[in-house]
Amino acid sequence: MTEFDLIVPSTPDEAVAVLHAHPPEEVAVLAGGTDLLFDLDGGRLRARHVVSLRRLPWRTLDWNGATLTIGSTLPLRAIENDPDVRARLPGLYTAVRAVGSVALRHRATLGGNLGRASPASDLVPMLLALDAEVELVGPSGERTVPVDRFVEASRKTALRPSELIRAVRIPEARPSAYLWQRVRPFHDISHMAVAVAFSPAGARWRVAVAGFPPRPILVPAAEAALGPAHPSDPDLERAAESIVREAPIVADRRASEEYRRRLVRPLLTRAVRACGEELR
Repeated sequence: MTEFDLIVPSTPDEAVAVLHAHPPEEVAVLAGGTDLLFDLDGGRLRARHVVSLRRLPWRTLDWNGATLTIGSTLPLRAIENDPDVRARLPGLYTAVRAVGSVALRHRATLGGNLGRASPASDLVPMLLALDAEVELVGPSGERTVPVDRFVEASRKTALRPSELIRAVRIPEARPSAYLWQRVRPFHDISHMAVAVAFSPAGARWRVAVAGFPPRPILVPAAEAALGPAHPSDPDLERAAESIVREAPIVADRRASEEYRRRLVRPLLTRAVRACGEELR
């Protein structure tokens, strides 16, 4: 591992100033560290300065009516243990529980997971289906970006130089579900994943898929095919066909293209029916 200076700012302004004072290639941000430490140890990152966010006041989880705001440095385990998340956003609860082990979730953070931008992320597809937004702070001030525009590709986000993820805002508690297929239930990466949510306010479905490059995506054609709050079997079939047709499903070392395509209908059907039970 390359030697580096560990910097622990006490305020967001101080953290942004530290990032702004060094070239981007020389600085790494430490939130939970579950991936960063492997990258540093393996030489994939050669940062001379590591900025820890542990003292920043972002370990928060706040409900304001139906809107949930989660601070970027809050451990996933705290989200998992919140009874309102489990009751009001069951898809998010399931997605959080799909991440690694209990020990890992005590360290891993929502902001760190978003910043890594893995194509096989368990959290990004669910955040897409929930129309979540990312609150950012940087040298130019604050801004908010939808998750669909924040995650651009594998390891690539809309973060500007010296910007940090402050929080993730979910505008509406929704009936939701997250399902995946992997070799082992935990400690593994999904071959295919489907996240669905139904917006009571908008009376519409949101459908996201993940598990293959370049990133998790929404599939508007599938959302339109599902139609009403309780889709019929033909609606589900049309929606599954839309995903197979529209999503850039490809083969990689973890799964073949044909296998992934075969997973679409059962995962989508089970997820939509789980949401239907909530709606009833």
